[in-house]
Amino acid sequence: MQKSQKGVQGIIVVNSEGIPIKSTIDNATTIQYAGLMHSFIMKARSTVRDIDPQNDLTFLRIRSKKNEIMVAPDKDYFLIVIQNPTE
Repeated sequence: MQKSQKGVQGIIVVNSEGIPIKSTIDNATTIQYAGLMHSFIMKARSTVRDIDPQNDLTFLRIRSKKNEIMVAPDKDYFLIVIQNPTE
C-alpha cells in the first residue's frame, strides 16, 4: 500500500469490527485512529439511518486545523485516509 498522493500522511484499512488490516503509519497511531474512527463512523451511520432508514453513510470527511480525515465505509471494511489539507 502506497501513499504517493501529495499531502497524504497515512492510509488505514479497518475491518467491520474496527481492527486495522493494513496501514502505512506506525502501529500506535493506527490503533488510535482505527478505534476512534470506527466508533465515530458507527454513530454517524446510525444518525443517518435514524433520519432516513432507507439511507446509509457512504463517505465522511472531517477537517481540522492540522489534518483532514476521510473515511469511506463499506459493508466489511473502512478506508481511512489522513492528509495535510494545506499540501
